[in-house]
Amino acid sequence: MTRIRSHICTLFAGTALVTTPVMLSPPLVTPAHALFGIGDIVFDPSNYAENVLQAARALEQINNQIESLQNEAEMLINQARNLASLPYSSLQKLQQSVERTQQLLGEAQRIAFDVQQIDQIFSQQYANMDLTASDEQLVELARERWRNTVGALQDAMRVQAGVVGNIETQRTELSNLVGESQGATGALQATQAGNQILALQAQQLADLTALLAANGRADALSAAEQAAAAEQGREQRRRFLEPGPGYQPGNARMFPSAN
Repeated sequence: MTRIRSHICTLFAGTALVTTPVMLSPPLVTPAHALFGIGDIVFDPSNYAENVLQAARALEQINNQIESLQNEAEMLINQARNLASLPYSSLQKLQQSVERTQQLLGEAQRIAFDVQQIDQIFSQQYANMDLTASDEQLVELARERWRNTVGALQDAMRVQAGVVGNIETQRTELSNLVGESQGATGALQATQAGNQILALQAQQLADLTALLAANGRADALSAAEQAAAAEQGREQRRRFLEPGPGYQPGNARMFPSAN
């Protein structure tokens, strides 16, 4: 508004400079038959018409300047709208959903999502089975592998429940962001709403990745348990079929002797 007032003041000052010389300029030489008057007052129609024409041109110039200033003001208003930030943000809620999923993955039972720990446990319980261990030790190892599989299945179901719980939050945020995008007053607000929708999609992909990881972990442990159980079963069958010392005769008494 200050800039518009400055333009208008400058315009009126310029108009005054244009019209003043017309009023102060010496009268044009007019033929005698074109002049008429009453008493000492002389009226020159041609000079009057010229002054009116100049005033009309100055007024037209003023109107053009005012229209130009109005267009410039409208352009500035549109630019301000395009630079206005979106008043709504779903970042915090999306981050909370991701943190909940990460927490579920971090609470994995027995075998965590850690490469070194996985290598260590697989080396002890699955890959390098000690065939010289006793039957009791083999049974205990089988129970440990079974516990690993059951824990992984439970972890997968917990992650599934967490992902399903995030669906309602995602639905609400998507509805809010679409509404903000449709009601955006400028390009920046529309872009920010679109970026937040992309962030929502990224959060959904993160949930899907966590779900696939949990399910894949459970499937892998189940398959590893079956492979180890097959190897242990072969060893136990070999021990069962291995020939023993056979029957050894001995003395037996059916009735104890009376003392």
